[in-house]
Amino acid sequence: MRTIVRGGTVVTAAEEVVADVLVDGERVVGVVSPGAVPFVADTEIDATGRLVVPGGVDAHTHMEMPFGGTFSADTFETGTRAAAWGGTTTIIDFPIQSRGGSLREGLDAWHAKAAGKCAIDYGFHMILADVDDSSLKEMEALVGEGVTSFKLFMAYPGVFYSDDGRILRAMQKAAETGGLIMMHAENGIAIDVLVEQALARGQTDPRYHGDVRHALLEAEATHRAIQLSRVAGAPLYVVHLSARQALDQVAAAREAGDNVFAETCPQYLFLSTDDLARPGFEGAKYVCSTPLRPAEHQAALWRGLRNDDLSVISTDHCPFCFKGQKEMGLGDFSKIPNGMPGVETRMDLLHQGVVEGRISRRRWIELACATPARMFGLHPRKGTIAPGSDADIVVYDPTAQQTHSAATHHMAVDYSAYEGRTTTGRVDTVLSRGRVIVDRGEYLGSAGHGSFLARDTCGYLR
Repeated sequence: MRTIVRGGTVVTAAEEVVADVLVDGERVVGVVSPGAVPFVADTEIDATGRLVVPGGVDAHTHMEMPFGGTFSADTFETGTRAAAWGGTTTIIDFPIQSRGGSLREGLDAWHAKAAGKCAIDYGFHMILADVDDSSLKEMEALVGEGVTSFKLFMAYPGVFYSDDGRILRAMQKAAETGGLIMMHAENGIAIDVLVEQALARGQTDPRYHGDVRHALLEAEATHRAIQLSRVAGAPLYVVHLSARQALDQVAAAREAGDNVFAETCPQYLFLSTDDLARPGFEGAKYVCSTPLRPAEHQAALWRGLRNDDLSVISTDHCPFCFKGQKEMGLGDFSKIPNGMPGVETRMDLLHQGVVEGRISRRRWIELACATPARMFGLHPRKGTIAPGSDADIVVYDPTAQQTHSAATHHMAVDYSAYEGRTTTGRVDTVLSRGRVIVDRGEYLGSAGHGSFLARDTCGYLR
């Protein structure tokens, strides 16, 4: 099957140019001046007046994730379909090692969940919940299988938490094998004290979730993770950074020349503690960890995105329905499942940053496509439009307006975090490996089209 995407403005992290994109089978074979190369195509897509951008790479999702006695609402089938609707054509999810279990058991369980279900391509990171001699040895085997990044937690004592000694050992193994450590940086031990004290005072509403997960405890953990990575001689990737003080730690490390990277998420750029404090129990919809911060943190995060102290925009997509799931925390905010939906809205929300003059078009693509692909060993197969890359292509209307709503989104969750918000920019057409899977409001994809991606090591460290 040969396809030509005609006459759009092709935007990559490197350039913007009016061009035709030539696709043969699953790969891009040319990006050429309009009409410059004779090309007999089975399918022609007119992109005049549109942007032609790489499919988004969301490097942080949690489909079917167990948490607090329930599971995140999106399956690999529903979640990847929703991602496609929003212009994302690759996700990287997180298999979980159980306490006392092996990495292999966790990885095999996630392979079984995803196989034959995904509408788009997918890869895996690995959550280490139990760092010991056996799991450290397994890390090397997983790197060889294309699972080249490993997540640890300084939060959630008794569930995912690793102490500094375990973190150091995992970082040393990552340095030895070429793996990349991803860190949930919050001081979970101190947070648990503050949770207990808040509940004892009768402070049970969702708004207190943000108070007990103090910005200084994110900054302290980020600082500690950086120091441990220096001792180990290992690179570090800080996930879902939300606080200005934590960003200061990352910026200082990067200025010093350390291989320290960080992501943030759209919720921290567009939502705040005002949402956590919504009347009644409405704030539960906005409970995630790290938590939403006061609105004044947003300017620092946007600045970090512009100057590359923040390298990636991911979603931490981990949706729980308001009814029946978030409601588990009625009367006790600490029992509200932590997570929000976002895999469908990421590309549009970040484009709103372009519309508002906060970032450039190329930086939009760099943050949402190219850098996550390079960071996690998928570039140039993913994250760009160039000869030899996968034909993951989005035709995007930069002027169309849309109003976000749970009534129209495709994520399997009963609320939208952006209900009623109008943004400018919308997906017209999405190709995944050369196949049109979304076209002008019609879904043409199918479960099982997506393939597992064995990833290389971090492209910034080779």
